[in-house]
Amino acid sequence: MSRLNFKLEAKASGSRARAATFTTLHGEVQTPIFMPVGTQATVKNQTVESLKVAGSNVLLANTYHLLLRPGAEVMRKFGGIHKFMNWDRPVLTDSGGFQIFSLSHSREMNEKGARFLSYVDNRPILLTPELSIDMQKAINSDIMMVLDQCIESNASHKDAKAAMELTHRWAKRSLEARGDSRQSMFGIVQGACHEDLRKQSADVLTNLRVNGEGFDGLAIGGLAVGETKSEREDFTAIATEMLPENLPRYLMGVGTPIDILEAVHRGVDMFDCIIPNQYAQRGVVFTSLGNFQMRRSVYKFSEEKLDPNCDCLTCTNYSRAYLHHLMKTDEPLGWHLLTLHNITFYHCLMREIRMNILGGTFLDFYNRKRKELVMSDEENPPTPMTPEKPYKKDKRLQLGDYEVYDGGRGFSSIRQKSSGEVMHSVNPPQEEARNLYVLPARIDERLNDLDEVVIWDVGLGAAHNSMAVIHEFLNKDFKGKIRIVSFENDTDPLKLALRNAHHFPHLHHAAPHELLKNNKWVSPKENIGWELFHGDFSHTFQGAPKPHVIFYDPFSIHTNVELWSEEAFARIFEYCRGNEVQLLNYSASTAVRATLLAVGFTVGYGPATGPKSTTTVAFNEATLAKKLGMTLLGEEWLKRWEKSDAKVARTLSKSDEKEFEEKIRGHEQFR
Repeated sequence: MSRLNFKLEAKASGSRARAATFTTLHGEVQTPIFMPVGTQATVKNQTVESLKVAGSNVLLANTYHLLLRPGAEVMRKFGGIHKFMNWDRPVLTDSGGFQIFSLSHSREMNEKGARFLSYVDNRPILLTPELSIDMQKAINSDIMMVLDQCIESNASHKDAKAAMELTHRWAKRSLEARGDSRQSMFGIVQGACHEDLRKQSADVLTNLRVNGEGFDGLAIGGLAVGETKSEREDFTAIATEMLPENLPRYLMGVGTPIDILEAVHRGVDMFDCIIPNQYAQRGVVFTSLGNFQMRRSVYKFSEEKLDPNCDCLTCTNYSRAYLHHLMKTDEPLGWHLLTLHNITFYHCLMREIRMNILGGTFLDFYNRKRKELVMSDEENPPTPMTPEKPYKKDKRLQLGDYEVYDGGRGFSSIRQKSSGEVMHSVNPPQEEARNLYVLPARIDERLNDLDEVVIWDVGLGAAHNSMAVIHEFLNKDFKGKIRIVSFENDTDPLKLALRNAHHFPHLHHAAPHELLKNNKWVSPKENIGWELFHGDFSHTFQGAPKPHVIFYDPFSIHTNVELWSEEAFARIFEYCRGNEVQLLNYSASTAVRATLLAVGFTVGYGPATGPKSTTTVAFNEATLAKKLGMTLLGEEWLKRWEKSDAKVARTLSKSDEKEFEEKIRGHEQFR
C-alpha cells in the first residue's frame, strides 16, 4: 500500500496514457505532472511566487548539491527545505546518483557508495545510501529517491547488469535507512538499453520489502544519457509495461515537450528536466507556433506578444522586440521572463494532456500535438551569430582568420573572423561533440561487427569531435580498432586552440600535438589511430579509407556552399559503397535533409542540440538505420517539405528542381 494514496482516475483508449492523483505531506498532486528543477533549493532565475503563478505544484531539489551546501545542519535548523526556501507545496529530492555519474573522472564507486571530492572545499566524501537518505530526511522532502548507480544507456550488458544489481542492493539499504520517517520513497529501475535487465529490475524493485513496506512509486532511470530518441521511447514503454498500475511512474531527466508527450503515451506520470530553464538561457522558447530563438534579429522590431495563445506574465506584458533586446544584451530579466514562459508552457501542456485523458480524447490529441510540438524556425534558418563578448585583442588569442571567442556561457570557442561563424557556439563544445556525434555513432556496437571502425571527421576545427572519441575510448577495453581520419584545409583553428589550451581542456593530451607534428597519432595500446588529411575535403577524401561513421561538421552552407551541394553528398554516397555508413550532422535544415535523400541516403532525426529539437542522421544502407533503431523522416516531414520554401539544394538550377523533387517523393523510405 503506497503512502501516497495513489488513485488511478482514467486510462486513455488506444494508449497507455493515464491520469491519477496522489497525496503527499504537503498536498495533493494531479498527474501527469512536470516538476521544475530547483537543484539548490531554487529554480534558477525564478521566485516561488513566479513558479506558483506559472502553475508549478511540485519542485525537484538535489541531495548531492544540498549536502555540500548549505548542508544537513542548516536544513535541520529550518525543519527542512519548505521553510528554508518558503515553498509550501510538495518537493521531490533526487538522491545524487546522476550527479555522481557525471563526475566520471573524479569519483570512485564501490559497494559502500560513491567516493568523490567536494567541489565546494575539495574534501573527500563517501556518499552511501544511508547518508543520502539521512540528508533527504534532513531536507524533509515529500518524496525521497534511493541512491542508484546510473550508467550510460549504451553500456554493455555485463556493465549494465553489475550497475543494476548494485542499485538493487543500495535500494534495500535505502528502504532500511528510511526508518519511521513519514516521507515517501521511490525505487529506480535501471538496466540501460537491455530489455531483460529492465524487466528484471522492475520485478525486483516492485517486490522489495523492508519491515513489510515497499516503495511508494517507481522511477525509470538511466535514460537521456546517450541513447537515441527511439531507444528512449522503446525502453520507456518496456519499463512501464512491467511496473505496477497502482504506483506512480516517474521518468527521470526527460525532456522536451515532445519527449514528455511520447512518454505519457507510453504510461509515465511524472517528469523533471532543466530544459525549460536551460533553453531559455540560450534564448529558446516553446510556443504554440513552434520553437523561437529570441536572439534572432527577425524579432528586433516585432510588437507582437511572444505567444498569442499564452496568458503568462511574459506574453501578457512584453513584446517580442523587448524580449529580443533583453537576450541580446544578456540582461538577467530576459532569462527570467523566457524561463517563466517555458515553465508555463510545460504546465499548460500537462493540463491539456490530463484533460484529454479524462475526457477520452487523448489519442486524437496525441496525434495532433506530436506534430505541433516539433515545429521550429528551420524553414528560415538564422544567420551566423556575431560575437557578443569577444576577448580583448591579444595576439595570442588570434591566428590568421581565427580568434578565441567567449560567448559568455562559461566556455570558449573558435570564431572565423571573415564569416563571423563560431564553432560550437551554443553548447559546451566537448559536451556537444560527445552527445551529437560520439554517442549516437554507437561505435561500441559497430566494433562488435567490424575489426576496424573508420571514422571520418569532416571539419577538424579545434579537434573537439576527434578528441571526444579519444577521451571516450582511450581507457576502455574493446575488441578491434578505431581509426579516425580528420579532414581540414586550414589547421589554424587547432593551432590557436593549442596555443590557448587553458581555454580548451579537451586538448590536454599529447594526441593533437602529435597530429600536427606528424599528421598521425597512435594510442599506447595501438587500438586507436588518428590521421590528418590536409586540403579541400572535396579533393582529398578519395584517398582516404572508406568510412563506417562520418562526423559531417564543416562550416555551414552560408560559409561553405560546396560541401552542402547535391554533388558533394552524391560523391560521398558513391565512395562509401560496400560499407554500411552512418553520417551525423548538426543541421536540422529541410534543404539539407532533402539533398541527402535525393542522392540516396536514408535520413532520420538525430539528437537535440542547443536550440534545435533535432539534428540529422543519414545512412547509405537502410538496413543499418533499422539495425540501430533510428527514427526516420516520415509522412509528416514529407508534408512539411511539400509546403516548404526550401525544398531543394541551393546549388540547383531551376531546370534541375523538378527532377530533384521527384527523387524525394519517390524515395523508398516514404513508400
